[in-house]
Amino acid sequence: MTEPKGRDMTEPKGRLKGAPEASGETEREKNTALVERSAAAYASAVPDQPQDDGFFGPASVTWRVTGDLSAPIAGLRSLLIQALHPLAMAGVDQHSDWRLDPVGRLAATSGYEATVTYGDRASATRVAERVRTIHTRVRGVDTVTGQPYAAGDPALLLWVHAALVDSALAASALFGTPLTDADADAYVREMTIAAELLGVPHEIIPASVAGLGRYLAGVRPELRCTPAAAESMGYLLDQIGLEEDIAELWQDIRDAVIATLPDWAREMYGYPAPAPVTAERRTEIRQALGVLDAVFLAEPGVLEARQRLALRMRSAGSKAG
Repeated sequence: MTEPKGRDMTEPKGRLKGAPEASGETEREKNTALVERSAAAYASAVPDQPQDDGFFGPASVTWRVTGDLSAPIAGLRSLLIQALHPLAMAGVDQHSDWRLDPVGRLAATSGYEATVTYGDRASATRVAERVRTIHTRVRGVDTVTGQPYAAGDPALLLWVHAALVDSALAASALFGTPLTDADADAYVREMTIAAELLGVPHEIIPASVAGLGRYLAGVRPELRCTPAAAESMGYLLDQIGLEEDIAELWQDIRDAVIATLPDWAREMYGYPAPAPVTAERRTEIRQALGVLDAVFLAEPGVLEARQRLALRMRSAGSKAG
């Protein structure tokens, strides 16, 4: 699936700075659990009989973007971008058990996002309130900058939101189904509700692609790759103990994530600029994404959840027509 020429695209200088080492057997078990637990979280988040269409609905651009083949790349990219804010990263590093259970954290995040996207309004509101309650306990001082932080700070919540939305746009444009300019603006506008659910005031949330770009540019002077960011993201991208076939698959995914990063983010993490993504390389990466999706689809409950969503989208489309 991958040829050496493809790997040249994002060959790092080494493992990400500070990336943790671990035994191959333990890592193999964790990587298997990641698919299983993420699939279980996804399947349980897609309702059998929703009370309503939720905050987005089957006719929304958000449903299309979230279900795009490039979604795994978007998710990983968003974590890389989010981690570059030292206060956001300090909260994760000092208050979560990601080192002991990184798979659990990723699966919980995946389940939350699926519930907010596909769940009815009551379910989405309930999980958001749960997260807001947790955030009230996440406070401290960043040891790198010396600044205090609080997870419920609207400024930090907005950063996390913006990184997620921007990553979805970047991933779909390069490796997924590109959006029209109008649909891209619609997606950014629709997603404002996701930030509002977590307590971000509506008036400060970017509601267009241009507004999102201005916001990200304004925050850039505050960003840096702290030791905690390098360690956590190193674990995320430089997986240890993978079987050979899966290792090749992961290399494609990893290459794609780094290719979608803006230059300033790649430089902070210490990666050289990748070669341009050729049509052939894009096809290779999309094939890797297809294999990953097939593995995910084979997990219990995922196919049925996908079928429920597809039925609702077809129904919405026929009504619109």
